[in-house]
Amino acid sequence: MKGYTYMLLCENGYYYTGSTIDLKKRLHEHWSGQGANFTKKYPPVKLVYVEEHDHIAIAFKPEKQLQNWSHDKKNALTENQLEMLHQLAACQNASHYLNRDTLLKLNDKTTNED
Repeated sequence: MKGYTYMLLCENGYYYTGSTIDLKKRLHEHWSGQGANFTKKYPPVKLVYVEEHDHIAIAFKPEKQLQNWSHDKKNALTENQLEMLHQLAACQNASHYLNRDTLLKLNDKTTNED
């Protein structure tokens, strides 16, 4: 049985991400206010992304991945700016190993000022 992973843009500017076996029925539920609590509170404005899968069990994994993405990364996906996804996925934490040199320089600078 096919499965779908989908994203809706809601009236508050945030995305709702879900999965279903019957996309048409599920979208009708969201549009009519009978879908998820989030889309009841913030009605969907537009369907912005859909993935079709061979089975609903396969659709769950990308649903959970998308739910953990930043708003900017979801924007890049829905605007088909796929080259931005890798950059937006990079860790922005100052202690991340890629940012270690910057962190060490900042530590040295504050230590030398004392």
